[in-house]
Amino acid sequence: MLKFNQNQLSIIAQLNQSPDVSAIESLFNEQNVSEISLGNLLIILEISNALYRSGHPVIDDQVYDAVYLQELKNRKQEHPFLTTVEPEVIIDSKTVALPKKMLSTDKAYSFEEIRKWIERLIKAANELNIEHSKINIRVTPKLDGYAAYDDGSKLYTRGDGSRGQDITRAFKRGLKVADEGARGQGPGEIVIKKSYFDNVLSESFENSRNIQAAIIAEKKVDKAVQIAIDAGACVFYPFSSITNWTGHYTEVLSDFEPIVERIWNAVDYDIDGVIFEVTNDEIKQLMGATRHHHRWQIAFKVNDESAEVKVLKVIPQTSRTGRVSPVAELEPTKLSGATISRATVHHYNMVKANGVGPGAVVQLVRSGLVIPKIEKVITAVTPQLPTDCPSCGTHIIWESDHLVCPNKTDCPAQTENTLVHFFKTLGNNDGFGPKVIEKLHQHGLKRIHEIYDEAKNKFTGFGFGDKTAQNLVEQLKASREIEIEDWRFLAAFGVSRLAGGNCEKLLQHHSIDELFDASVDDLVKLDGFAQVSAEAIVEGLENVREEYFKLKPLNFNLAITTKVSEQTTVATPVFGKLIVFTGTMLQGSRGDMEKQAKALGAKVGKSVSSKTSYLVAGEKVGANKINAAKDKGVTVLSEQEYLELLASN
Repeated sequence: MLKFNQNQLSIIAQLNQSPDVSAIESLFNEQNVSEISLGNLLIILEISNALYRSGHPVIDDQVYDAVYLQELKNRKQEHPFLTTVEPEVIIDSKTVALPKKMLSTDKAYSFEEIRKWIERLIKAANELNIEHSKINIRVTPKLDGYAAYDDGSKLYTRGDGSRGQDITRAFKRGLKVADEGARGQGPGEIVIKKSYFDNVLSESFENSRNIQAAIIAEKKVDKAVQIAIDAGACVFYPFSSITNWTGHYTEVLSDFEPIVERIWNAVDYDIDGVIFEVTNDEIKQLMGATRHHHRWQIAFKVNDESAEVKVLKVIPQTSRTGRVSPVAELEPTKLSGATISRATVHHYNMVKANGVGPGAVVQLVRSGLVIPKIEKVITAVTPQLPTDCPSCGTHIIWESDHLVCPNKTDCPAQTENTLVHFFKTLGNNDGFGPKVIEKLHQHGLKRIHEIYDEAKNKFTGFGFGDKTAQNLVEQLKASREIEIEDWRFLAAFGVSRLAGGNCEKLLQHHSIDELFDASVDDLVKLDGFAQVSAEAIVEGLENVREEYFKLKPLNFNLAITTKVSEQTTVATPVFGKLIVFTGTMLQGSRGDMEKQAKALGAKVGKSVSSKTSYLVAGEKVGANKINAAKDKGVTVLSEQEYLELLASN
């Protein structure tokens, strides 16, 4: 039987000056929720919300959503409690207006609900005549912390979405922005690292929400909480800078479970779901919001079921991206109505650090996701780590928490993905998408140069019609003749740790040909390349050397990166400034303007942050994007204003 503790009773008393505690407790103990009156159901919801957000929860968050909140939805879909923001409660503080509204997030508990949400995005794109290829989705962890808004001078609780409390005192107590970020990044969450809470505070505090509430309370901070703040374990994490996966909506539909699993385990903070949001500002503007949530955003949540189970062995498997993932074979266990005998481990660093191997006992979780996963290790053993790729036998390397096969061109598990990555990264032709590559791969084409070697009659022999085959030949020709940056061409080979940014940095010092003869020491001398990264890059380049030099005679039209020795040293109006270009430009392509800015000594970014100096907005830029930049203190210039700035030198 549920009984309120003293902390809970104190909060309930402030909500209701003369509560009948025994009557309220009996409501929570009622087994048949459908028989509870609407008025009493609202009492349960309001008290549960207040206790949860003040750090003294009375019921599990999942029970709140799936039982009581769902019961209200079943009875009265448009009830104000459902259509307005559930408040962050601080009983003893005055409220002030928020600089910007903070809404809740709509929730989904199944892939089917996410699919239907994506259909609504597509419908909005159709109304705006936006190409489907431009519908991208950002996926982030849904932090289970204390929602707040930082305008750079004050920190506010979310409150009811329009009015909150001034809790700037948290920063005065030493609270920092996550990842040493700047103040003024808008909405986010106050959170504490799970590892710190488990290792240091779990014996003194019932749950992490106790800590979050203590950080912002008006009274003096608990000594242990202050130590956690000083240690950087407690932070304000802005949503704009949080770890994320961003990609095309079709990837969400095809790789939903791996994407969710990756983001679910991406941060060392409590999370209660992952958030999906469309990135296109025009689509956001059209879809708008209710009084409760933005329609262009949705949170995927799950209800977990767990069991303790013994590991029989751990099998390495190479994915399409080259990561060698550990898969645990388990003693068959019944979980969520299914018999589970295999489960993914997050990565090989977890195997190494936590002792996952034959004989280990682990906690297995199977939730709304189909794929079961190992949540934690109960009994550890000495782990067994692979040294070679199980697909091709190449020596595998560490990349952060993951073991990776660097053999992008000859590893059977990776070849199809390598081909897709090459043409997608080039970005100057439309013919060689995943479906075409899949068909070519099925007919034995495993290497990039093999595709360029094929004539039209070969393509028709692979089952393509005459018109499609001719188009493929023309697209191959276009991929060689349409100018692309040399750093983009190098990035297309998919070398570990050589995405576009690092490619551009390296090519400011060496040509591509020279890079293939560069040593680890040569790379370590350059700013931004540590020993481990340099070793991975040198090994990765060696693996693609043969393929690169087979493609070189095709004379791709490469725009050569300006070498550091050739870059301007003359002070210009944008020298040293961080600039982001957005929208459609009239004086040239956005890429041309980015090149010009770099030649003038500017740094070019792809997304706006508080460190951005200028956002140069062309045509067809949504007001939300411009307002968001201004909220961060970024100077917004039209294309003409930017050109006038350059001419002012």
